Amino acid sequence: MSRQIALLRGINLGSRRRVAMADLRELLTSLGYEDVRTYLQSGNVVLGSERPAQRLERDLERQISSMFGIDVPVVVRTRAELADVVAHDPLGAVVEDPKRYLVTFLSAEPDPERLRELTDLDVAPEQLAVSGREIYAWHPDGVQRSRLAAALTDSRLGVTATARNWSTVTKLLALADA
Repeated sequence: MSRQIALLRGINLGSRRRVAMADLRELLTSLGYEDVRTYLQSGNVVLGSERPAQRLERDLERQISSMFGIDVPVVVRTRAELADVVAHDPLGAVVEDPKRYLVTFLSAEPDPERLRELTDLDVAPEQLAVSGREIYAWHPDGVQRSRLAAALTDSRLGVTATARNWSTVTKLLALADA
């Protein structure tokens, strides 16, 4: 059984779109996924499945909608893909706080013109690096008022995007290895 990491976008951020992680684990286990684990309350799931990532994304979106009555975009990475994300770490040498270092996981590679617009933004002292379906972003002053974070949206990128801080990314890899 292949270890996969499912990243649910936009749940449990406020009073709406609430999904209890215990209920999510129960649902996914009942559907035949193996060794289902969640991390934090923000939609991070590690599970065993032989389904290809794109099919798993669609299946999870449909199953969550059916069970919880909310439409939640899901982005999936295999354990190996997540390990590559961690190994690549293009901004690690400048990052001082892993909670201000985010990886935005994309459902597909964005259009090159949209990426060019993104990389042309003057957001100093923030920094970014694009690598395939991931965008690494260092926000030294935090994310709340970040111009860069505001640009890393589905509408600007043209694909589904969901971000996790570096601490969460490395913890998810550790969970996938456990």
